[in-house]
Amino acid sequence: MLNLISIAIGLVALLLGIVPFLPFLAWGYWFVIPIAVVGAAVGALSSHNSGRNLNLVLILIFGLRLMLGGGLI
Repeated sequence: MLNLISIAIGLVALLLGIVPFLPFLAWGYWFVIPIAVVGAAVGALSSHNSGRNLNLVLILIFGLRLMLGGGLI
């Protein structure tokens, strides 16, 4: 059950992460990355790894995009 909740949180973070992907809106990842961190924490409590892995990949992609935009040093 926790895995499904983690996947749902990851999908919400993914949908919210589409808008900041546009130029000049990368600051929006500062609001999306904590959502993915919560999803990874919930996924870590689950016996399955897919929800946790989804959120970890989202954190990696969003953090990389934030660094490329100069928002994270």
